[in-house]
Amino acid sequence: MANTFRVSTRNQVATSEGHNTAPIYTAPSSPSTTTIVLSLLLSNIHTSSIKVSVVLSSDTAKSDNDGQNSNVNSGANEDVHIIKNVTIEEETSLEIMSGQKYVLQPTDIIKVYADNANVDVVLSYMEITP
Repeated sequence: MANTFRVSTRNQVATSEGHNTAPIYTAPSSPSTTTIVLSLLLSNIHTSSIKVSVVLSSDTAKSDNDGQNSNVNSGANEDVHIIKNVTIEEETSLEIMSGQKYVLQPTDIIKVYADNANVDVVLSYMEITP
């Protein structure tokens, strides 16, 4: 298996959530590729505070082993906020996912939006391929 470390960057983000929110990263559609998100850095380059949200957009099928919780709906995953409306003070950065790992399934998408477009984003991840 090949492990390839990668980075995706974006200077300025969408200012509202929606289907047209530009993705920061879309996991490859190949079912043989697994993506592990390692870090997400959000930098406020504006002169006042900004509220930022990060969404994991997923419509892939849930795992057969979803914790054996009878309350879990069957079918596809749903879009969820990793953070929502978190304030980043002017000219500072926030690293989320530090020390955590997120496994992305094929076609899963990481999106970032804010109440002001002046947010820079750095996403570090590893793609595992056979």
